Amino acid sequence: MSDAFITNGHIIDPMNNIDEVGDLSIANGKIASVNSSRYTPGAVQQSKTDNVYDATGLIVAPGLIDMHVHLREPGFEHKETVATGTAAAAAGGFTSVACMANTSPVIDTPEKIEQIYDIARETAETNVFPFGSITKNLAGAELTDMRGMCSAGAVGFSDDGVTVMNAALMRDALALSAELGFPIMVHCEEHNLNAGAVMNLGETSRKLGLTGSPNAAEDIIVARDIMLAEMTGGHLHVLHVSTAGAVELVRQGKRRGVHVTAEACPHHWILTDREIEKQGTNAKMHPPLRTQADIDAVIEGLRDGTIDAIATDHAPHASEEKAQGMLEAPNGIIGLETCVPLVFTSLVAPGHLTATKAIAKMTSIPANILGINRGTLSVGAVGDVTAINPDFVNQVDVTKSRSKSQNTPFEGWELKGWHAITLREGSRIGVRPSSQ
Repeated sequence: MSDAFITNGHIIDPMNNIDEVGDLSIANGKIASVNSSRYTPGAVQQSKTDNVYDATGLIVAPGLIDMHVHLREPGFEHKETVATGTAAAAAGGFTSVACMANTSPVIDTPEKIEQIYDIARETAETNVFPFGSITKNLAGAELTDMRGMCSAGAVGFSDDGVTVMNAALMRDALALSAELGFPIMVHCEEHNLNAGAVMNLGETSRKLGLTGSPNAAEDIIVARDIMLAEMTGGHLHVLHVSTAGAVELVRQGKRRGVHVTAEACPHHWILTDREIEKQGTNAKMHPPLRTQADIDAVIEGLRDGTIDAIATDHAPHASEEKAQGMLEAPNGIIGLETCVPLVFTSLVAPGHLTATKAIAKMTSIPANILGINRGTLSVGAVGDVTAINPDFVNQVDVTKSRSKSQNTPFEGWELKGWHAITLREGSRIGVRPSSQ
């Protein structure tokens, strides 16, 4: 914990409807004041801190939250670790990440939730909030001890990477969600429809002679799980929405009063399945990249609030794994260090979202979905702060990533609006060793 002053910044705190130029102070790791008094040199001297940041021209926001990352530890440390993944998060402007349970062993017991917190306390640059799995060993056959994992600190439950195909199990999980107040984070793909698929089913898959997954594979499970959430009163959160049909299903569910939230990832509102021809396995993911019509629907869902949050689905893989070819290579891309400029370049600059709405989808809204005490600059709140330079233009250079992996389709892209400063409890994080 530390003291810090941030001066002359454009403060945006969606939770408190703050959108104005001013100063922010942090004392003992907590927000002490927001624009309550102008910064003066005397105040700095009195507080005995050298942590003074001139934020002229910068947006000053609550520390960003990525509610969907894969840190890979334990079991897949050759891809990523809690240390390297959170270093990448901090370098991208995130002060909190929620990590998925598909590690080895799977995070499916209270003891394994505690293990993640122990690793994070020792090695993480950011806050780490773990998910437990919905089913034991992600096998889809038996529910985990969700009560116990909640008590141990799980912020939700997900079998991300696979779909819980048993509707009765999903019903029971959502019933527990209604009772205990946690979200069920669902990966929506009907595995009988996407068996063997390596990309979206469409013109490009047919041209390349590759097995494709139809939009219906996602839409069917989204529809099923919304109906189960409606039946039980549980909180359903739809991960990485990629189809126009899924967006409309979530929209209709919200209108009926179902407790359903959803997220989208930059690659699903920027890239089409044609990228497979250019990028190969660096554009391979599930759910797959879709069509322009789906991109337009996802952007509209973000714009009108149907899609609540922005997440990355940061999925690191070793270079030799991604080099295996389309049939053998694993799914997913890294995303923590490119998310902010992708959001500002593709959503804020074209006017799809205001900066305030974009920041809400990466701060207060995910904090509310996960039930964590982050995502705000309220006085007394934890002093997690992200400053963003909305005008800074830079190229994506994956060789400078702090992640262990380099699997991104955005290498070399020129983007505008990069993170500038990241503070966790008032202390600066995300500074590369060579930085001054």
